[in-house]
Order: sequence, then structure tokens, then C-alpha cells
Amino acid sequence: MLREEEEERRPRERVVERRRYPSSRRRSCFFCMEKIKEIDYKDADFLRRFLTDRGKIKARRKTAVCARHQRQLAVAIKRARHLALLPFTAEHVRGS
Repeated sequence: MLREEEEERRPRERVVERRRYPSSRRRSCFFCMEKIKEIDYKDADFLRRFLTDRGKIKARRKTAVCARHQRQLAVAIKRARHLALLPFTAEHVRGS
């Protein structure tokens, strides 16, 4: 009985965890590299790059945009949606 308790107290071997994303070189923000101060909400074709085919805003890890520019990008996309420059949903989701 004592041996079983001792075995339970021993630290277990650690399992090496694999990273979900490969640790290759760090991708830098497109807007920081191009030194773009403000994102123009009227440039709908440019903003479409940051939308999925369903019309959702892509995540930062997919677009490699820094937090500051991701917030500006979200505001610009939302403004463009309100002015009907960008769709709220994809056309095939809305129906005919």
C-alpha cells in the first residue's frame, strides 16, 4: 500500500507539446510596413481582402495585422457596410 502511494506522489513524465502554428519568421503588419496611418473605409476592394467569403472579418492571426490596425480595420469595414459599400453577409446566404 505504501508503494502505491509513493508512485502516485512521483512527478509524472512531461509530454512534449507540439505547437499549433510553426514558429517560422514573424509576419509583420501590412499597415505598419507600408506606413499607412489611417485605413480608408471608402476603398471597398482593399477591405474585401480582410473579409471571408461569408462576409465576416478575418482574424488577426489569418491576416497578420497588429492589434491597433485590426481595430481600425474593423471600424472601417463596419463603416463601409453601413454605406452599402460592403455586404453584411454573402450573397448566397441572403438568398434571392
